[in-house]
Amino acid sequence: MFDRTIHRTIHFDRPFRLPGVDETIVAGAYEIDDDEVPIEGLSWLAYRRVATFIKLPATVENHYRMRLIQIEPDELARLVALSGAEISDAPGQ
Repeated sequence: MFDRTIHRTIHFDRPFRLPGVDETIVAGAYEIDDDEVPIEGLSWLAYRRVATFIKLPATVENHYRMRLIQIEPDELARLVALSGAEISDAPGQ
């Protein structure tokens, strides 16, 4: 069995803040990756999420640094609800 990563894009309509990040993140589209591992011992294929990351691209506001920030799924859901964000799966998913 192999680990897998699920890719999706979330478009935030408003600026937002992330725990552990000092600056406010500008509105826009952000890539989200969910890392998953197979659950062993089942008679069917199933995965469990072990980490969720949001990719902050290199921008002027980001001081030209691309960062991959780990975020709790509940925190991401809260940000999506507050922003009225749109979620789309990456092509090929």
